[in-house]
Amino acid sequence: MLADEKLGLPDIQASPDARAISIDCVGIKSIRYPITVRALDGRAQPSVAEFDMYVGLPPDVKGTHMSRFVELLEAHGAPLDYSTVRQLLHDMLDRLGADHGELEIRFPYFIRKRAPVSGVESALDHLVKFSARHDLTEGFRLRMEVTVAATSLCPCSKEISKYGAHNQRSHITIGADLLEPMAIEELVAVAERAASCEVYGLLKRGDEKFVTERAYDNPKFVEDLVRDIASSLNAESRLCGYTVQAENFESIHNHSAYARITRNAMRA
Repeated sequence: MLADEKLGLPDIQASPDARAISIDCVGIKSIRYPITVRALDGRAQPSVAEFDMYVGLPPDVKGTHMSRFVELLEAHGAPLDYSTVRQLLHDMLDRLGADHGELEIRFPYFIRKRAPVSGVESALDHLVKFSARHDLTEGFRLRMEVTVAATSLCPCSKEISKYGAHNQRSHITIGADLLEPMAIEELVAVAERAASCEVYGLLKRGDEKFVTERAYDNPKFVEDLVRDIASSLNAESRLCGYTVQAENFESIHNHSAYARITRNAMRA
């Protein structure tokens, strides 16, 4: 028996409401909680996530039980991946007695990278977001989104200049609507392969020469970035839709260049 029941305290949230207006989403927003995340090699990587957790509320119920969302986070200790996020959403709906709900989890994720010449290792962070929802129309949907830093070099600048070309750091964001499990590292690799060059946390002089020349030999417009990534995702059977965005923080302008491609993506 719960403590509130032992004390005979009234449950106002569960009382009826006479206004006959359902609520699309109600719950808790931006709660930080320690987590672990399933890495490609099976390890559990620790991180800290921000959760948004919502359920739909029927028109005849006054309020949801906010404490139950936190109880769910306490109860779920398994590393996050496709299966455990799905289970967390299912348990949330069951615990709150709802037939539809939404779950969003945002966290930094580190991948260790080896520099291309010296081989020195360092950790590089990526922003990851899981967005899951379930409703009676579409059933279960899960989007995994990664934001990846990369280098892009302007093809036009290279073509018209006697020497050099302007380059910039890019943020590539891929939101993949999953039909089957997919590792974070796999989606990061899709973004990095499309860039003029990858970025690294630690580089020695030989590495710096390599990445500079690699970018120069592989110029990409922001349009090239999103098209090359879309080509890769079109061939991926584990996806049912995606959104690809690229923002180049221009080095010779006070604005960014931006491009986006969306195909059959999960509705906002």
